[in-house]
Amino acid sequence: MNLSTRAVFTAVAAALLAVGAFFGELPFLGVLALIIFFFALGWGPLLRLPSGGSTLAVILSSLGGLAVVWATPEAPRLQFLPLVLAMGVLLAFVAEMLRPYPRLRLVDSLMGTVTGIVVGVSSGAWLATYRLDGGVELVVACAVGLVVASAVAATSMRGSLALLASVGAATVAAVVVSTVMPDLTWMSGVSIGVLAGVIVGSLQVLFDRFPELRSRRAAWSVVMLPLSVAGMMAYVVGQILL
Repeated sequence: MNLSTRAVFTAVAAALLAVGAFFGELPFLGVLALIIFFFALGWGPLLRLPSGGSTLAVILSSLGGLAVVWATPEAPRLQFLPLVLAMGVLLAFVAEMLRPYPRLRLVDSLMGTVTGIVVGVSSGAWLATYRLDGGVELVVACAVGLVVASAVAATSMRGSLALLASVGAATVAAVVVSTVMPDLTWMSGVSIGVLAGVIVGSLQVLFDRFPELRSRRAAWSVVMLPLSVAGMMAYVVGQILL
């Protein structure tokens, strides 16, 4: 799967996230769970982690973080995520301990697994953002920004030009959405648009040297990575500006 194709799939996933948010919490939760699952499923192959247990540790921790946020009845809804993260780190150590000798690339494998766990667990912040006052509108604005930024990333532009174009297009799109949403201000649109553009544009620059990913699982992880990272950023913007 090449770079442009991955960007198109990222745009489709972001659009589905916006549609899910529009139709209610359960559809939104279902789309979000799929995004987190596909990210976690391909994280090990993406980093070529030698431990087969790394994938399971990332999947369990990531979906566990989403489940904990869903089960938290009141704010602050992220209060138990540090506990999930700690359990995920413990799972990462257990996965390494269960590897047969010789345990090559032990530090690389452990750090790669923990990094995937941190990103996956933080994805649960999407649901916390959704439950804020005006959170549905913020989620939709952020998802639209991600869609537009990913569409720009699918073009032939590369490097700094692609980054600037992604930021500019995502900001304009998010501001337009914020103007028609009663609970959002133009400042919210600018903030969430800039963040969406920076996330997509930066990851495009990062993976520009890897235009082809032979592993489908690794490609799906790259597709879902911008969405996984953006959840916590959206939550921070919501806490400050809503």
